[in-house]
Amino acid sequence: MYEAVPCRELGMVLRYLSGRVFVLKLLPGSQAQVDKCVHPGDIIDEINGISLRNACNGQAGVVLSRLKGRPLSLRVLRWCVQDGGVYRPIIKLLRALREENPSLQLGPSPSSQEPTNQGQRPTPSQCLKEGRQYGGKEVLQHGIPLVLQQNQPRMEVLLDLKETHLICTEKSNMTELFQHHYPEISCVGRFGQPDYTVFAFCVVDSPETPQSTGFYCVVLRASAVKECEEIVNRIATGFKHTEWFV
Repeated sequence: MYEAVPCRELGMVLRYLSGRVFVLKLLPGSQAQVDKCVHPGDIIDEINGISLRNACNGQAGVVLSRLKGRPLSLRVLRWCVQDGGVYRPIIKLLRALREENPSLQLGPSPSSQEPTNQGQRPTPSQCLKEGRQYGGKEVLQHGIPLVLQQNQPRMEVLLDLKETHLICTEKSNMTELFQHHYPEISCVGRFGQPDYTVFAFCVVDSPETPQSTGFYCVVLRASAVKECEEIVNRIATGFKHTEWFV
């Protein structure tokens, strides 16, 4: 919640995208910039209890004009979470916003001043690269061999690819091993071996905890080359078709 004192204008440039009201930039010296409570990339969700979900162009301006000179209470959806990572449900919208406005500077975030080394969270620009949250396909070239070299006990599993997420269960007792929505997956691909039945994907490490600092690699082997290719294609398709509603 953002409480603003009565003023002539807050000094925010807004952009309407897919029914959401994004803060595109703050005007120098404006009340919004001085308060530092709203940042570029944030979403204005409500103004004095008036919902701006599914907002039409100019709707926020109309509401603000009616409330001119009165105290304002804004409910804001932050573009980043407490540990500095991008808020996953709006990654696709942020990517579209950046494509329309290449000069968009997100932030600041709690981790924006931290160096990006192994074991640390990438910068916002890296998180949004290719619309995924962590890393690119080059990660698999190193991740898959590292996992295979660990020689961990193998088990037979069932991989259920649903419309918005995938579920992996142990075949012997039907115990669910993990479940991930497609936006949580950063990359997917096959391993360059002669049989091409090994594939893998990288997923954010414990997204529900603020201590999450990276991703882990899940390596699986399909029963046939064609099956492997179909699985990879379906997961990749999930990247494009999954929509989050917040």
